[in-house]
Amino acid sequence: MNKYSDYHFNEYTTALIELNKFTTPTQIQKEVIPSAIKGRDIIGISATGTGKTHSFLIPVMERIDLELNSVQVVISAPTRELAHQLYMRTLEMNKACKQLRIKLITGGVDKQRMSDSLKIQPHIVIGTPGRMKDMFLNERTLRLDSAKMLIVDEADMTLEFGFLEDIDLMCSRMSSSLQMMSFSATIPEGLKPFLKKYMNNPITVQIEEDKQFKPQIDHVLVNCKHYSYQDMLVQILPTFTPYICLIFANTRVECSETAKLLREKGYGVLELHGDLTSRARKNAMKSLGDLKERYIVASDVASRGIDIDGVSHVISLGFPNELEFYIHRAGRTGRAGKTGVCYALYQHSDQNVIQQLQVRGIGFKHKSLRKDELVDVTPVFEKRKRKEDPLEKEIAKKVQRKNVKVKPGYKKRRNEQISDLKRKAKRQMIHDDIKKQVKDRAVAKQRAKRDDE
Repeated sequence: MNKYSDYHFNEYTTALIELNKFTTPTQIQKEVIPSAIKGRDIIGISATGTGKTHSFLIPVMERIDLELNSVQVVISAPTRELAHQLYMRTLEMNKACKQLRIKLITGGVDKQRMSDSLKIQPHIVIGTPGRMKDMFLNERTLRLDSAKMLIVDEADMTLEFGFLEDIDLMCSRMSSSLQMMSFSATIPEGLKPFLKKYMNNPITVQIEEDKQFKPQIDHVLVNCKHYSYQDMLVQILPTFTPYICLIFANTRVECSETAKLLREKGYGVLELHGDLTSRARKNAMKSLGDLKERYIVASDVASRGIDIDGVSHVISLGFPNELEFYIHRAGRTGRAGKTGVCYALYQHSDQNVIQQLQVRGIGFKHKSLRKDELVDVTPVFEKRKRKEDPLEKEIAKKVQRKNVKVKPGYKKRRNEQISDLKRKAKRQMIHDDIKKQVKDRAVAKQRAKRDDE
């Protein structure tokens, strides 16, 4: 079906589509929605920005039974920030259907308070694996065993961060007829046993990235020289005006220190990292949605999978331990046919990482800060071509004789020839030096004569 008007949805799903002003389904929505509504297990492989979220929210809206006062759908996300972002998207479902009960279950909220709020069970639960498992299996106040649908969003990250075990424990106590959908950018080998264990004859939907939506990114290396990453950051920020600038640091401490430094310099900054309090994280996500600040300082873990609109510039303060994280960092800009710039601030110790990224196909431009401006420079790590030595060329001719039959005593004669070449070269060098000295003396004598006149 090419248009949403071609589908026969119920009144609440139709209202949700109208609220979002959807007219034409994206490729993943076309592939997933009909099968999900039929109750099929699905493995969805697609990048952020392809319409993945509504490919499962629309079937959820279509299948909810408002007459049942029990949990019917569980949506898992690997981080609080991602869970919160999903929850904000589902609030539109509440506008379309006011009777629908949706609950966000993540850490950072007092367990007793959360348990009290679950006296009436929600229809849809969105949360992080650890806290949902805790409220389900330990506190026993969240009845996930009644769910008929489980959606694991960002499944590859769930595995990467070590949360798959929590989902496994929950699944073992849920219905054997549970419909499961798993969505992620990739399907790592470590995820396959889990999917095989709980999925029943799943269909795989893999969406290749549309060429017109592929990231268009300029990768720029900026040499810090004797400056720290933070000092160089402060120096390059005035050289461009971003719409949104996403700055990545490798640790929570570096994130906090960088954000503090930028505030001291007068920049409006938003922080996204694991050291924030629950209230601060909620405020950060709200500010992120409202685009209140132009500069965002983030860690890789806190920001993975979060959809931030309008990122025009990315700055990487050094390189992460996992090269894949650099790819994720850079991929936050240049989306949907727009162009973006990723600045990588580096020091000499980063040479090996840079070369590994170049092998993987990333072409870097090289710039340096001069007079408060970033200008093109020669690559620092580029090997300069050595002037060809005529003597070495002649010796190479004698040595590199492959597949040629030689007579006894060949090596001895070859070594004698090489020695002879070296003696001749040395004599020529001495001869040239004498000629130069004679010429220099003649020039000096003429100059002295002119001075006397």
